[in-house]
Amino acid sequence: MAEDDLENLPGVGPATADKLVESGFESYQSIAVASPAELSNTADIGESTASDIINAARDAADIGGFESGAAVLERREQIGKLTWNVPAVDELLGGGVETQSITEVYGEFGAGKSQVTHQLSVNVQLPTEYGGLRGSAIFVDSEDTFRPERIDDMVRGLDDEIIQATMDDRGIEGSPGDEEAMEALVTDVLDKIHVAKAFNSNHQILLAEKAKELASEHEDSEWPVRLLSVDSLTAHFRAEYVGRGELADRQQKLNKHLHDLMRIGDLYNAAVLVTNQVASNPDSYFGDPTQPIGGNILGHTSTFRMYLRKSKGDKRIVRLVDAPNLADGEAVMRVQDAGLVPE
Repeated sequence: MAEDDLENLPGVGPATADKLVESGFESYQSIAVASPAELSNTADIGESTASDIINAARDAADIGGFESGAAVLERREQIGKLTWNVPAVDELLGGGVETQSITEVYGEFGAGKSQVTHQLSVNVQLPTEYGGLRGSAIFVDSEDTFRPERIDDMVRGLDDEIIQATMDDRGIEGSPGDEEAMEALVTDVLDKIHVAKAFNSNHQILLAEKAKELASEHEDSEWPVRLLSVDSLTAHFRAEYVGRGELADRQQKLNKHLHDLMRIGDLYNAAVLVTNQVASNPDSYFGDPTQPIGGNILGHTSTFRMYLRKSKGDKRIVRLVDAPNLADGEAVMRVQDAGLVPE
């Protein structure tokens, strides 16, 4: 949306419109879902003026009111499902990872959480008939886990039929057996993964804002952003806020960060995938003592919560712990050189 459209809102002049656009508030919809305090800090205006602007944007964007369940169902038909390329896991998730939702994957080190983020960064670019969303990916890396070589492995590990369809879709001449064509495909896939390394929690929060700008820039392009991965969501927060005295500040900051991520998913119809670390609960005498960190804030905000557990060799148990419309359950997959594969 052009800047002069924002000037139609009460209290928004050219200077304020410039500040809003620079901060990623480029549409009535993005302003409508902001808080007065957020808009006030961004545009250097009073909170009462910010409230007036938000209310006017809500009227213009026609959001914020009640609607029928039938209308909600119709809107939910716009939601995409992103495949894991592991049928048992896709079935567990009701067809795959949903857009406009936060999917949390937690587990101990070496369970394969980063493998999931890499695989979905490849899968999101596949044609829709093969379970992809034909979109690009954003990867926020807080633990130095992103490896382009792993993307190379996973692209080459796809079925030949999927590789051929993906080449045809991108106008790459050749076949899966043609090394030159494969290198071109791998390069093209890597070009559509936007990676940023987060150095601390404040930088991670800033990168979420930058991700929103990037998603906005690509919204009407041939390859809109359809996946936002954060690996891991909690590492910096866990390291920087130590002890019970810091807990309230940590949770408040984490809560805001999660809602920033959720907003990107809602505004741009993207799937949000976050990985989470775990801690052992010493009070647990029975069952698995492994517990995700992040507390109730993360538990309530994640739409889908999945627990990844090591098994024998390359086998992994994937458990759906929480979902609003799906029964809990387990599936088995393997993590191999070719990526995530069925058992």
